[in-house]
Amino acid sequence: MFRFIPNVLLKQLYTRSSLHNTPTGFTFSLKNRLADAQFTGLTQVRIDGQIYPPEAFTLELDGNEAVRVSAISNSNPLAFPLRRKVVVQATAAPLAPGRHTIEVILQSKPFGTLTITIEDDLQPDQHQGGEPQRNVTIPRHPVDDMSPEIIRERQDFLRQYTQTSPDYLTNVAFDPALVRGNCEQFVGVAQVPVGLVGPLLINGEHAKGEFLIPLATTEGTLVASYNRGIKLLNQCGGVTCTVIDEGMQRAPVFVMQDARSARDLARWVADHEPELRSEAEATSRYAKLKYITPYQAGRLLFLRFGYTTGDAAGQNMVSKATLAACNFMLQQVADVEHFYLESNLATDKKPSFVNTLQTRGKRVTAEVTIPKELLLRELQVEPEQLDRHARIGNVGAFMAGTNNNGLHSVNGLAALFIATGQDVACLAESSAAITTSELLPNGDLYGSITLPSLIVGTVGGGTGLPTQQECLNILGCSGTGQVYKFAEIVAGVVAAGELSLAAAISSLDWVSSHESARQAKS
Repeated sequence: MFRFIPNVLLKQLYTRSSLHNTPTGFTFSLKNRLADAQFTGLTQVRIDGQIYPPEAFTLELDGNEAVRVSAISNSNPLAFPLRRKVVVQATAAPLAPGRHTIEVILQSKPFGTLTITIEDDLQPDQHQGGEPQRNVTIPRHPVDDMSPEIIRERQDFLRQYTQTSPDYLTNVAFDPALVRGNCEQFVGVAQVPVGLVGPLLINGEHAKGEFLIPLATTEGTLVASYNRGIKLLNQCGGVTCTVIDEGMQRAPVFVMQDARSARDLARWVADHEPELRSEAEATSRYAKLKYITPYQAGRLLFLRFGYTTGDAAGQNMVSKATLAACNFMLQQVADVEHFYLESNLATDKKPSFVNTLQTRGKRVTAEVTIPKELLLRELQVEPEQLDRHARIGNVGAFMAGTNNNGLHSVNGLAALFIATGQDVACLAESSAAITTSELLPNGDLYGSITLPSLIVGTVGGGTGLPTQQECLNILGCSGTGQVYKFAEIVAGVVAAGELSLAAAISSLDWVSSHESARQAKS
């Protein structure tokens, strides 16, 4: 049996703005945002103090046939799976316009009794002024939205609505069912060109040897540029890559009565971290809580939960774990006025200084020492030119306020992310980079690049899709136990791109390379 669930969480089960009058009464909906469950009964519905008998209600799960509440029991429960919606319909007098206070008491497995108290505004009728509102919707199926039939229906809808005839978009070379969990309202695939660079010699702790690199891109000269950088790295004996740290965060916020109670809650968290760790880690075999860091502003207490997440990038994993820990907190402490599972302090898919300092995803460094004669022979540039250019670039990056004092880490990252099924939106934080260069006494050039918030995984997300899995297999990085190896490869590729572009700019070869690509296109 689950512990008591605070109302601050139960409120999230109610779908706001779902309250409508119907020809026979009124309706509203609930969505399961907790875990797979079953309804075993409806004890009571009270609206604005008026009690409605359970027999006045039916429950309808995602377009299935409505079930009368009297037919639901412990021996005959109604399934309520995670992320599914139940429409509650009442046979009663219609509700008056305006805001209403709704209290619903449900019986369920495994949660027990759930009491949901919420305020919601009655929504206007679908007809205003005698004219029906235009309501064009993309076809969906409430249970199996990846069946061949519903996909064809969406594709037909697309053709009719846009008066176009997409051919390549709808030509899918694999079973669309594999996309389930990766893309909603699926209609087709975007085919992105993939170029091959390398092999790249990496001297890592996990990635050791030569690797061919698939890069998915539509930018001319990108593949050629990275290949040029890889050639030079290989002639230096390879690039040395090291995973330094890792972490994935979720940052809830608690709104307390005043600053003193917020401070006291932070102290309570510090004293009860073992219990919070136990609650969080019980939700996953892979999520391990490393720390809970408090940040207070007035009566707001921000808590930054940091985890390791195995071979997955882990954002969803840490959300579930942190919710469990916060649920435990809400049962134990008083004076919490409001609670939100994310406060923006985890900086999901946004660049931030906190992640540059404290790591999000993997912190990985690539470094190389380049002999002077190699730079001159292969890239037509003096070590002094590159070093001077890097120092000037530091000033420009500072003036611009960027998250990166390098050149274009995001180019290689984006091409690798698309090829290997990473969450492309995480490029916002993954593109952060810290580059250093140093002229050595013998005239050689030492360079390094550190990616402090590289969000990658080798399981979960889009990594299991057919093309993306093939690209991970090319790298030898598909599946469990491979994420550190993959992070080192990514860092090595980024280093190759930085070196190549820096040399091209310093030797004035940059514009001519792009012009050659443009002319080849035309």
